Amino acid sequence: MENDLTIRKLQKCIRSIDHKNNAIDKYMLKLMEEVGELAEVVRKNKRMEKGNSIKGTIEEELQDVLYYVICLANINDIDLQDCIYLKEKLNCKKYNRKNMFED
Repeated sequence: MENDLTIRKLQKCIRSIDHKNNAIDKYMLKLMEEVGELAEVVRKNKRMEKGNSIKGTIEEELQDVLYYVICLANINDIDLQDCIYLKEKLNCKKYNRKNMFED
């Protein structure tokens, strides 16, 4: 089951199971809720330990935050993978540094 996963593939997979197409306000509220939960587990440094459940950990909450970010992108028909490359170009100019995606 573990394959290399691209942002674009993750967006496609989430789009195939999540059909709340007009729920942008609900997704935004869920994202904010998950960021709060992430803040709590980060403060408590609750990490997943080998062989244990992901439940209640930083790892779980990071995935939840990512899920709702992707849902918001999907509702708005935004390709996050393209956005990452475009934003990196802006950051290179802003911070006068090399593009992290170029060799």
